[in-house]
Amino acid sequence: MKLLSCLFLFVGLQTAVAQSDNTLAYINQYKDIAMQEMTRTGVPASITLAQGILESASGESDLCKKSNNHFGIKCKTDWTGDRVFHDDDFKHECFRSYPNAAASFQDHSNFLKTRPYYQSLFTLNPTDYEGWAYGLKKAGYATEKNYAQRLIELINKYNLNEYTEIALAKEKNQQSDVALQNTTPVQSTATATINTTSVPESETTAAKAAMQPIPTVDNTNNTSITESETLYPEGIFTINHLKVLYAQKGTALLSIANQHQINLARLLEYNDLEDEDILQTSQLIFLEKKMKKGDKDFHIVKNAETLYTICQQEGIRMENLLQFNKLQKNMQPLPGEKIYLRFAAPASPKYTTIASENTNTTSR
Repeated sequence: MKLLSCLFLFVGLQTAVAQSDNTLAYINQYKDIAMQEMTRTGVPASITLAQGILESASGESDLCKKSNNHFGIKCKTDWTGDRVFHDDDFKHECFRSYPNAAASFQDHSNFLKTRPYYQSLFTLNPTDYEGWAYGLKKAGYATEKNYAQRLIELINKYNLNEYTEIALAKEKNQQSDVALQNTTPVQSTATATINTTSVPESETTAAKAAMQPIPTVDNTNNTSITESETLYPEGIFTINHLKVLYAQKGTALLSIANQHQINLARLLEYNDLEDEDILQTSQLIFLEKKMKKGDKDFHIVKNAETLYTICQQEGIRMENLLQFNKLQKNMQPLPGEKIYLRFAAPASPKYTTIASENTNTTSR
């Protein structure tokens, strides 16, 4: 009997060690995005990590593995994204499905930030994780009776509050840097003289570029991008949590598809392209299907931007962008207008209608 008890104890200890290792790995993998989301929305990193650990079983739950849903968020009536069905409080309940973990973390922050019954939590000090934990339970985030206590236990056991403090310190340092820049004396333009031999080449190049006329958009090709291109990194990077690369003019789309083991028709679909073969201009190429919503609320139209380039820059599908803003493909929003990326605009932006032959336009 004593031997059997010792065996059960040993197995229990082994299981606990394995669970602890999984949790530490989970924290190490997602601590940075939890701190980023705290800076973006104010949800404490400690709370985000504790909820992720608890709701996803440190990333091992079926719901998390099948749909990247780390926080057990159900569909609700406003959810327009992908969905899966899973037994929870009731059988076959609808849960949100995400293309990757980062999208789940971001939606979790947005969910708390935009729901009225969680607003009082944002008046608390971010380091008050106990207040947040009890507040989440009181607001109805979970039905489990000891939900708040379990969050607090996780935060204490794994010292998760240190990530909240790190995020606060980074934010404070950034604010200090901005304040220092704003207090730096600026030489009067009335008396200043420019010594071109002492100005760095990058600055003179920028100055020359600023004096160039604003380029016009070639509306005959919806793949065109602004001449004043954003500098993108080489290789694969992410926009709106999706894999994307910046391809140069003259690149064969088939070569991109083959290199990344994607069907060419699928690659064209991902990028709202039809019969494109060789890129006529340098542009962003997504390697995954774009999202139905952007990762921010709106985009301010710049000179020479088109609806297509906005979709590519923000990683959002064209049909959703048009729907949110009550636009059609032949409507070109004017510079300075606000394009909504996450929900319906109160009114359509001012736009220019592009004629089918692109010989003339009419303004609204």
